Amino acid sequence: MTDNTTNESVHGYRSNTERVITDDEYACLYSPEKQDRQQVSLFKQNQYDKNAQKYWDQFYKRNTNNFFKDRHWTLREFNININETMKLFEVGCGVGNFLFPLLDEIPNLFIYACDFSSTAIELLRQNSNYDSQRIQSFICDLTDDNEIPIEENSIDFCSMIFVLSAIHPDKMSHVLNKIYKVLKFDGYILFRDYGLYDHAMFRFARQRQHKLSENFYVRQDGTRAYFFSLEFLKNLLNQCQFDIDELSYVFKETVNIKEEICVPRVFIQGKFKKKRKID
Repeated sequence: MTDNTTNESVHGYRSNTERVITDDEYACLYSPEKQDRQQVSLFKQNQYDKNAQKYWDQFYKRNTNNFFKDRHWTLREFNININETMKLFEVGCGVGNFLFPLLDEIPNLFIYACDFSSTAIELLRQNSNYDSQRIQSFICDLTDDNEIPIEENSIDFCSMIFVLSAIHPDKMSHVLNKIYKVLKFDGYILFRDYGLYDHAMFRFARQRQHKLSENFYVRQDGTRAYFFSLEFLKNLLNQCQFDIDELSYVFKETVNIKEEICVPRVFIQGKFKKKRKID
């Protein structure tokens, strides 16, 4: 997570190559001794998965709407062509840091917004900028077997901004398949999330019992984070019938003003188009 004590540098660049890590960083992730110390027991892994909704509810009760910054970079980063009327489905909307700036920038946009934290949805609806004529919000767990309450083939864009990483890797394809159903043909997923060898990955790896599985870690508060490689995401998207328009690592530096440190951040960003399934 990136909170309000950090400032992202405006300087960043995209690459199709993984970040080069040091010998010490490699040992931190992959030495047998370190991996034994990092691994969470299977029982606790199941508990984290079972109670995922509870942990995110606690997160929003604790932080309310003060943790994440508003995201004003969507149109610039994803090069969206604005039509007369557009429908967007935001998965994991939180308290609206993504959707409220976008509603200001696109006058004829309607947003379906879901989160599986009831606290997040409550805080979203309490925002003075919440307009029920332009936003339909609802609680939804995309990892379950229930259908998304949106008409099939009706959505122009689906945003997944730091959302898929919080889901168990075994359930990611299930989530993408449900999103596939509501997108129009040639509709897009707008994606941004944690990338392999991000600074946070090493922070987790240095602590005892924070590793759930390969590239998948749990935070102190019980919420989880997966760190994506391009290869993993390409295979997942191909499996779920999405074409890749754009996909790359984004390398940045984040300055922590309070601690006076500068750390390397790695994100992964892409734009994926729904393609027609071939029977």
